[in-house]
This record gives sequence, structure tokens and C-alpha cells, in this order.
Amino acid sequence: MGYPLNSNGQKKSAGHVIVDSLVAHGVERVYSIPGESYLDVLDGLADSPIKNVICRHEGGATYMAEADGKLNQTPGVAMVTRGPGAANAHVALHTAWQDSTAMVLFVGLIPFEHREKEAFQEFDPHAWFGTGTKRVMVLDHPERASEIVAEAMFAASSGRPGPVVVGLPEDIITQPIDARVHPQIPVAGGGMTVDDWKQLHDALLESEKPLFITGGNDWTSEASEQLVKWLEDHKIAGAVEWRTQGTIPFDSPSYVGPMGYGRPKPTYDLLEETDLLVFVGTVPGDMITDGFTIRQNWDKKNFLVTIDPALRGRSGPVSHQILAKPADFVRDLVRMDLPNKPEWESWTAKMRQQQEDFAALPTENIHDGPATMDAMMAHLVPTLPYDAMVTFGAGEHTNWAHRYFPTHHYGSLISARNGSMGYSIPSAVSASLNFPEKCVVSIAGDGEFLMNGQEIATAKQYGATPFIIVMDNQEYGTIRTHQERDYPGRVSGTQLKNPNFADMAKAFGGFGIKVTENSQLPDAIQACYDAINQGSFALIHLVTEQRKQAY
Repeated sequence: MGYPLNSNGQKKSAGHVIVDSLVAHGVERVYSIPGESYLDVLDGLADSPIKNVICRHEGGATYMAEADGKLNQTPGVAMVTRGPGAANAHVALHTAWQDSTAMVLFVGLIPFEHREKEAFQEFDPHAWFGTGTKRVMVLDHPERASEIVAEAMFAASSGRPGPVVVGLPEDIITQPIDARVHPQIPVAGGGMTVDDWKQLHDALLESEKPLFITGGNDWTSEASEQLVKWLEDHKIAGAVEWRTQGTIPFDSPSYVGPMGYGRPKPTYDLLEETDLLVFVGTVPGDMITDGFTIRQNWDKKNFLVTIDPALRGRSGPVSHQILAKPADFVRDLVRMDLPNKPEWESWTAKMRQQQEDFAALPTENIHDGPATMDAMMAHLVPTLPYDAMVTFGAGEHTNWAHRYFPTHHYGSLISARNGSMGYSIPSAVSASLNFPEKCVVSIAGDGEFLMNGQEIATAKQYGATPFIIVMDNQEYGTIRTHQERDYPGRVSGTQLKNPNFADMAKAFGGFGIKVTENSQLPDAIQACYDAINQGSFALIHLVTEQRKQAY
């Protein structure tokens, strides 16, 4: 699968060969903040088919790359410079590590001969990134440029996906080398052995209340669709890990809700009620088990389908592990024909009804009175195209999306499971650039928006058209909720004074409108659609009361 750029001994700089190698791996765009430390790579990008999306902050750039890794089969790619640039990029590496997202961060470094002299912006990439990435590599030998790219892309995708850092000394990447490109390294997907198949088959036959939980980002749309059909055909219940909604569609008769922080009680109870749990693409970790407290009884039956032999992050019993990526497991699972048991159908139907009740749109007080997120969702959701997408970061504003946003396909919800704030806008820009034909909604909190909201400038520059809703309740709501629980009546460090976000959107060249009353919502939503249809991003600044929660 090599990319034959030359067959006659042509030479190029190592930086240009790095770009050629990314092209060979199917990279369509990179997200970057420029720096003098990797000018030769930037020069190579100038004549490349790869789109270089120039961002406004390294945190925004690397969040976009991390979102890209969630949205595609190819790892997301970001490029930043040394020292301060690398430090700013660290937040997305933590997101990719905890979310198991394949991404590669290229970091320009000081010249080779300047090392260990306290040179300008010098740092040790192994020391900084070694504990929170799958690999850290530094290109010390220019002739290995293409090989290291291949190794980095392989390391990010193989096994449990995650982030990889590649350091590029500025003097090394300018040296001329053989321009041949290293072939891609194939990634093993695993699959069910005969014993795996028999054990799962027998466990399902013995079960009266089986439950599948999907998670992670290592899926394909085809695998998601095949699993859903199999679950529906057998009347088996399926839930999704927190902030991965869409792998099992919102309207599937098998879908019984999300699993994670703040989940509704019916899905909370599922973990103890089910007599067989099958985790696919994820493990029973902190968020699913409510801080390692639920389903810890060793008599419980849990099947874990993950390509990670270390089962990192797992808690509770393990009845059997199937070493496979989701697509390879589903390929084998759909060949398993089972008799439909009446118990499966009745239990799934019961849990499905509870999910439908929970997700039913609000109907009271949505046309008048002060603006609320309940009314926002009640007016917005009926207008959404079937394939609409949603992005958000962290905060109580996300709970309205968890509860009401209809996610109908894999990748229709993009968020950060490590609770990282500032993710909503960069991920929305990435989603809109990847799928310009789709409606991409981003729900941001007021505190979160101001962490990377300046990336609406990137949206404007590259024609991304997200529909942004900023819920302005003048506080860090999640922390205030914890505060009220542990220190009631002692409000400290959580209150905010905000600008006019609608005016901010206009200043950045987009459409913005401020909403303070529910009666304004229908016209505001339509005005946003009109602006998007004309090629602009659009933003609603929704001013709400404090302490209003989704559930």
C-alpha cells in the first residue's frame, strides 16, 4: 500500500517526505498553529492535497484533530510548535487518551545540536508526553521520516486507539533524503475464536435479560448498522456509553439509553438487573459503574469485547474477554442465529418505553416566559434533519443534548468523555468541515464557550457552518451543583459575568442573535438556518436562569 512518489532516486527534504507520507495514509486535513520549528513541513503542505486548517490556539487545533479521529477511520492530525505550543496542545492528548481516539500530534523541536543547553522553547517531549500517550517518537535521523510517520499512524490506530506524539527537530526535517514513502502498516482487528463464539452463544441462551453496551470510537458505520439490525432481530436491549450516542440509533426499538454520569434512573438500574452484560468497544470503567461502585459483585456475568488485552480501565467481574475491534466482532456476531426468547422481548420493551418517556420533548411552558433550555430543545429538535450531528464539551448544558438530541447514526454525537471543557466549538468546526452537507449543532455553556470560542474565526475562514447554542446561566453549573451538595449555601468560585455572545459572533463574521424569552425561539432558530444556508455559522445566545437542570 505504498505511495510511489518516485522510482528513479528522487530526493526531497525530510519535511516534504513527511507530508507525502500523510497523503499516502489518506489524511485529508491537518489542524495547525504555525511555528518556525517546522517550516519545512508547512512548505510541503503548500503544494499538497492535504488541507491545512490554520487555527487560533493549539488547544483548539488539537481538539479539532481529536474530533477528526473520532469522525474518520484515519487518525486525526495536528501540528504545533515547541515549548508553549506543545504545552497548549496537551489538553487534547489527555482527551484522546481517555476517549481512546486515534490522533497524531507533530511538534516542531529545537535544532538537534541545541539540545540540553536550555535553548529557546526547549523541552523534553518524552518527559512531557510519555505517560499520557501511546508513543513518543523524535525524528533524529532524517532518512527515517516516512517510516516514523507510518509507525505513528499505526501506533495510534492499533490495539486500543490513542494519541501519538512525533517530535520534528527543525534542522533534521530540512535535510534531503530518498523520497520513497514507507508502506502503511496494517492494523489487526482480531475477532471471535471458536471458543469465544461458543461461550457467548451459550451465555445468551442462558440469559433472560441480556444487555449490550457499545462504546469507544473504534467503530465503523457499517458495523454499527449491522449490530443494530442483529439486536433488533433478536429483540435484545442495547445501551451506549456516555457521550457515544448514535452507535445504536435514538429511535431503535432496542435502544434503552445512555450509560454514564447523570444518566436517568432506569438505565442506572439496568446494570444490576441484567443477567448478562456484553460490552463492545469499551469496558465497565469509572463512568459506567458510577465510580467503580455498580456491578462489582463477582457473581455477575460480563463479556468484554475489546482489542486491548490489558483491559485498561476495567472494574468488576470478567467472565470472558473477546479480543476484537468492534467491526470484527460484529462481523462474527451477525452469523450467530439465536431463537428469540419472550423474556428478551418483554424486558427490552419495558426499558425502551422508559427511555422514550425520558426523551419525550417538553411541552409545558415552552412558548412564553424567560428563556429555558427545555424550550430550546422543544423548538429545535422537530426542525432537525434526520442526519443532524451534535457536539459539546463538558458542563450541565450537555445534559439537554444527552436527553433530547436525536442521534441516528454512528458519529452523530461528538464530545469529550474526559470531561474536558472548551471542546464544543473546535469539534463543531471539525464536524462541519468533514460533513459540510450536514446540520452540525453545537451546544456550549457560557464558561466553556469562552475557552475556545475564538475558533469561530476558523469556522469563518474555512466555510464551516455550525449552528451554535450558547447556554448562558452566568455560572460554572456542574461545579455549582457539587458545591450546593457539599457546601450548601456557600457559593464560591463559580459565578460568571459574560459578554454579549451574539455580538461576538457578528464581530467574527457570522450570524448572532440573543434570546431572553421562549417566545423568541422559533424566529431565532429559523434565522440561524437561513444564515447557515447562506454559508455562515450561526449562534444563539440563550440567556437562562441559574439552577435550571435537564434532569
